[in-house]
Amino acid sequence: MKTTHIEHIGIAVRNLEEAISFYTDVLGLKCYGIEEVMDQKVKTAFFKVGDTKIELLESTDPEGPIGKFVEKKGAGIHHLAFAVDNIEDALSDAKEKGVRLIDESPRKGAEGLDIGFLHPKSTLGVLTELCQNKK
Repeated sequence: MKTTHIEHIGIAVRNLEEAISFYTDVLGLKCYGIEEVMDQKVKTAFFKVGDTKIELLESTDPEGPIGKFVEKKGAGIHHLAFAVDNIEDALSDAKEKGVRLIDESPRKGAEGLDIGFLHPKSTLGVLTELCQNKK
């Protein structure tokens, strides 16, 4: 697996508009995109800090993954995402090395990325996302 950079840090929030205000008004960042990913039951907002993005995630359904996360753990860092050259190979390589996969094959994520998650029980407690931009 070739990891090229940290693609983004995903942060679960209870209220997207309030979180956007914090990142813009307090930290001085610019929100460059808001998007709903229906199959993941989430609405996202993106900010760029240098070459790394911050992805704010608000659940659109309490039974969705972010809704369950916020209910159980509260708002906060949800996942760390790494960019890879080839998502299929990266997932296969991780599986061959004994990593438990949440996604056996890539699926579409926000910003049109192909994504796959590695289970936190296999990644030292950190939900890890692998991303490939095929644009």
